[in-house]
Amino acid sequence: MAIGAAEEPPGEQQVRACPSQASQLVAWAAGWPDRVWAVEGAAGLGHLLAQQLVAAGEQVLDVPPKLAARVRLLQAGDTNKNDPSDARPVAVAALRSAARRREVTAEDHAAVLKIWARRHRDLAPARNQVACRLHAVLCDLVPGGHPKEISAAQAARILGQVTPSGSVASARAELAAEFLADLRHLDDQRRKCGKKLATAVRASGTSLTSLFGVGPVIAGLILGDVRDVTRFPSRDHFAAYNGTAPVEVSPGGRTVHRLSLRGNRRLNHAIHMAAITQLRYKHSGGRAHYDKKVAEGKTHKEALRCLRRQISDAIYARLLADARQAATATVKDPGGQPGNDSDSSAAGSHPAHRLFGQATPGPATTIRPGATAGRAPSQPNRAHQRPAARPAAASKKPRPTT
Repeated sequence: MAIGAAEEPPGEQQVRACPSQASQLVAWAAGWPDRVWAVEGAAGLGHLLAQQLVAAGEQVLDVPPKLAARVRLLQAGDTNKNDPSDARPVAVAALRSAARRREVTAEDHAAVLKIWARRHRDLAPARNQVACRLHAVLCDLVPGGHPKEISAAQAARILGQVTPSGSVASARAELAAEFLADLRHLDDQRRKCGKKLATAVRASGTSLTSLFGVGPVIAGLILGDVRDVTRFPSRDHFAAYNGTAPVEVSPGGRTVHRLSLRGNRRLNHAIHMAAITQLRYKHSGGRAHYDKKVAEGKTHKEALRCLRRQISDAIYARLLADARQAATATVKDPGGQPGNDSDSSAAGSHPAHRLFGQATPGPATTIRPGATAGRAPSQPNRAHQRPAARPAAASKKPRPTT
């Protein structure tokens, strides 16, 4: 469906979800040269259609599903959706909510990082499941089983000492051997995935890995989910996005804050793992900050939340410095590949921070002193606001779009 500046519908078109869906939509909208497309959930189920339109040279806006649901609620009194009435609320939301929409750009190296970070994250629960099942079988073969976390080498050694007697014990031993083979296979897959992720992180030229507790896996997850850090006007906005900023609940004139359960939970988990790593080493700046908060009377959880927020600010400062350096390199050498000078940039061109330090723990007993990172300047909204027809493509699932 296409709508104009006054929300009048000059036309509509229904296409099937197929390889030629983007070309059909572009051909249909050829009569409106000054056009903008609105796709619901362009980072989710609408990702493929949005990228196809961007590849065709079209301007595409990402409309959050919650925003489109609010438009449907105001129009029809409920948030239920169907194909005939789904495209119009998405188009109206893109037309009237300039502050909430985001322009879709072509995928870059951040998409590669997100792919391998997701693969590495998915392999972890699969390995844990196999290890738990192996534990259960060993309890039926060996008295007491294996009381601690098991590895493939330990399981092989235990099975080598077992002499099954009878068909039942033989079946259990064969099952344990199959679980052992699965465990070795998953361990091999995780190692290979970790190597690919580390290679992709080095190719990105990021300096995130110079943060204490941030390795290639966490750095890849952060870069893949954040993509463009300049879309966050300040470190406070970034903290709200990753869930490290507290939520204010102030009843009765009292100022009260509580833990935020909102935001990107994958990014929140990555920051939490970096905080736990810093707590394990007493020479880290994060452990010093945690001890300071505990001495002030805060509980363990409250001090840990403060540490996570400090790490969030450090990550934002590092990402912002990387983005500025990449922009400078692009201006100086438009034909090059900016952002690949991670060795020199980590040494001097990035702002210091008290949580900055070597990426992995080592023999050092001190960390570099730092200063508080500054805030990023506000970025103008890039959403297009021309009074032209805006064909809207609803893409919550692969179905005909209107």
